[in-house]
Amino acid sequence: MALRLKWSPDAVEDLETIAEYIARDSSSYASSVVSKIVTVAKTIPDFPRSGRIVPEIGDHAIREHVVFSYRLIYRVEPDHITLLAVIHGKRLLEKNPAWCDE
Repeated sequence: MALRLKWSPDAVEDLETIAEYIARDSSSYASSVVSKIVTVAKTIPDFPRSGRIVPEIGDHAIREHVVFSYRLIYRVEPDHITLLAVIHGKRLLEKNPAWCDE
């Protein structure tokens, strides 16, 4: 049975910010990028451990998939997957203590 996918408020905000930024140059490209990110996110619950462990964190429950230049960072929990953040690959990842405590 696949787990449920939950988007954190931070991840939703990240995706909205990405869409707005890309749309300054091309609304169609922004739509394509967001669509691909959402499509990949929807597949995570089917194979939650297929993403690599986030190297900066080193926690087996915190994993990521890369879509274009963006990192979809998520936490595997017993009954669901929480998408924690969607960040550009060049952006420094700050370890968020809440990611490991919940």
